[in-house]
Amino acid sequence: MPIMSIVRRSAATAVTITTVASGLMLGATTPTASASDAAAAAGGHYLKFDKNQRNQTNSTLYLMKRAAGPDKVIKKYRAGSGVTRNSCTRFKGWLPNGTYTIQFHARRYNGSLIKGYVIKISDKRCPNGTLRNDLFIHSEMNRSGGRGSTEPFRWNGPSDYKSNGCIKLHPAHIKSLFAAADSRGWPTKLRVVN
Repeated sequence: MPIMSIVRRSAATAVTITTVASGLMLGATTPTASASDAAAAAGGHYLKFDKNQRNQTNSTLYLMKRAAGPDKVIKKYRAGSGVTRNSCTRFKGWLPNGTYTIQFHARRYNGSLIKGYVIKISDKRCPNGTLRNDLFIHSEMNRSGGRGSTEPFRWNGPSDYKSNGCIKLHPAHIKSLFAAADSRGWPTKLRVVN
């Protein structure tokens, strides 16, 4: 089954949608694009993940707007990434610092390990050259966005901020992020810092 990915070239260029073969081990669903995607590129929205060096399950994901002077925080959410701070450990380490491209977002993603609300981000090489791939911002939920009956589709509490290397949000927070991005324009980049 093909999966759709969104490629954004610039604010002046319309969103181009290309079909690629489904190679993700996490499954596939058709992501959505909207007029607000082009507005995001023009408006300068982006996501910023600030890693907490003391507790990686208590880091922060921000929806930001570029501004003269310091950039403006639109929304902020508690988030986690990985189960180890070694960014070169595939499927366990938190994300390497740097800039990522947001490839698509979907509300009804139906992967084998991840379901519901997702934001797919680009692959990244960590400092030792290890490729980190299959990277998402997601939560624990079923495909429709509700609470699943079993792990990993059921949010149970703070321990669920741990991930296999993705960024994880509480289910209510990822839904809030989608609503904010829908109204303000979808970001095209994620910056990971610490």
